[in-house]
Amino acid sequence: MNGNGFPLVDTHAHVFHPRLRVAKGARYIPDYEARLDQYLNVLATNGVGRGVLVQPSFLGTDNSYLLAGLAAAPDTLRGVIVVATDDLRRELSHEKVRILHESGVRGIRLNLIGRPVPDLFSAAWTAAGSVLAARGWHVEIQASGHQWLDLAPALTAWPTRLVIDHLGLPQSRHPEATEAVLNLAGKNNTWVKVSAPYRSSHEQAAVMFSRLLDQGSHDRLVFGSDWPFTRHEENTYQELMVWARTLAGEEQLNRMMTINPYTLLEWPEPSHNTATAQVCSSAPTGHDEYRDMD
Repeated sequence: MNGNGFPLVDTHAHVFHPRLRVAKGARYIPDYEARLDQYLNVLATNGVGRGVLVQPSFLGTDNSYLLAGLAAAPDTLRGVIVVATDDLRRELSHEKVRILHESGVRGIRLNLIGRPVPDLFSAAWTAAGSVLAARGWHVEIQASGHQWLDLAPALTAWPTRLVIDHLGLPQSRHPEATEAVLNLAGKNNTWVKVSAPYRSSHEQAAVMFSRLLDQGSHDRLVFGSDWPFTRHEENTYQELMVWARTLAGEEQLNRMMTINPYTLLEWPEPSHNTATAQVCSSAPTGHDEYRDMD
């Protein structure tokens, strides 16, 4: 797959190691390393030139390791952080967002699995939305089932870009949630990550992807590897690339890894010292470099 002069982008990965402080009440704590250098090696091995680090839920609001990663590879990486939602005015003040933006952060993540849906109509969230919109940031949401119905009214009027994680985690037993996700994805400010089919099912992921294409969302779909596939470490990077290529086709996958993420993240054109990526279906996985760290 040719990036047409632009490095290919992976929009979803996590980095961590066991010595980091985990969030209180974390539902899952991996016992292996997924360090930044390992991730960068996996990208290079698979011909992918840029990546987006997403704060994993088990690290809570301590984004320091993610921010250190952005500082170590500023031309290669962007970040999506998690903030303390009980003090949004401090966490997302204009000054703090300005500093984070300069560090490479481009959005915040709400992982709502097993958590209550926040009141996005509240004064605090309304103010936060205005600050984020001014910087061109997005709000990335991982939710499932009826949560999408609860979120839909506020998200329909939300002022910033939205990113829906993992195709909305579609489930056949919640068809109304699928319709809510599709309605949101039909908005010009909403992107969908084509990622992690194992977190719902390959069948449901394929159905959702097909429906997104049918409704004309081609230019707001982005590929995410979900490396290192927490709780599903039996997967490999190359397998996820093959899945995405089979699902989307070469032309659409190329769009999902170039023009679409560049538009979402407002990433500047590559500098001369940033290699242009080209992915081949026969590329090695790089999985062995981190598999033995499990």
